[in-house]
Amino acid sequence: MSTEPRNALPPDLPDGMRAAVLRSPRELVVEERPVPHPGPGQVLVRVEAVGICGSDVHYYEQGRIGDFVVRAPLVLGHEPSGTVVALGPGATRHRPGQLVSIEPGVPCGGCRQCRHGRYNLCPEVSFYATPPVDGALCEYVAVDEDFAHPVPAGLGADAAALLEPLSVGVWACRKGRVTAGSRVLVTGAGPIGLVAAQTARAFGATEVVVTDIAPHRLDLARELGATGTVDVRGTRLADTGFEPDVLLECSGVPAVADEGIRTVGRAGRAVLVGMGGDAIPLPLAHVQNFEIEVTGTFRYANTWPTAIALAASGEVRLDRLATHRYGLEEAERALTAGVRDRTAIKALVCPQRS
Repeated sequence: MSTEPRNALPPDLPDGMRAAVLRSPRELVVEERPVPHPGPGQVLVRVEAVGICGSDVHYYEQGRIGDFVVRAPLVLGHEPSGTVVALGPGATRHRPGQLVSIEPGVPCGGCRQCRHGRYNLCPEVSFYATPPVDGALCEYVAVDEDFAHPVPAGLGADAAALLEPLSVGVWACRKGRVTAGSRVLVTGAGPIGLVAAQTARAFGATEVVVTDIAPHRLDLARELGATGTVDVRGTRLADTGFEPDVLLECSGVPAVADEGIRTVGRAGRAVLVGMGGDAIPLPLAHVQNFEIEVTGTFRYANTWPTAIALAASGEVRLDRLATHRYGLEEAERALTAGVRDRTAIKALVCPQRS
């Protein structure tokens, strides 16, 4: 039996690593940083893939999102997967070599929201790539073992990274109480809209209609299981006659949210997922007369087991979302992929790629 302590670091682990650091808007540099050491209850993960989210792009372009302002150099990226390479003191749930998907927010565990299972609403949560917390556009991260979720052998690193946006879709469907027989409208066919539509079908929705202004995204929505699509450049939702039980608003466009809510049927539910303007026009008479529930979503809670099961079973296809892959030195190209290529769906940064 080996007498090596479980928290011993591999002898070949380097002292330094590369990290893509946002210094100011549109100024991203790759610099050398120390490899973190896993603390008590943590694991050290070699980062294999990181999905680029719209929030990363917004920080890159504007240096802020609402009240969250980049005031010091910040590592972006909150959709990571990687391989466990070392265990910190007391960490027992993983083995070196295990591929994991990292849930990027660690809550305090003791506040009222955490105690009620709503840890996504914890006011003290430490969330990757939300100032001042560094993210995962680097070669190694140390993470609480409870938030490093092992994935089955059938899922690769790309899919493991995209379990984070899938969790957004799972949470949205839960908030909308999507179930067998539901009729669902998804507005916006970006990465979140596409996973939300697939999740709705997996939850039993019999009709899932997806809207967008980009034909290639609507084509992909149909390929991934949408029962109908609407190109809203030329067709008004009101003219389609579709009356959903649940609206999953994923565009973040205020006018789209307004139009979508107006289609929801009696006792239906409107879930606001996309982040856009600070305010939307609310069709109050329709909401009151039809007793529509309108709710927001903020990240997710307790979604990874479901997301893993959906991806592993093939009910949700994450492989079709990854359209662009870059090495760490090309992180800036990943952040601007959507501007340079309008057909881009999801860009991934692969830090181990040369």
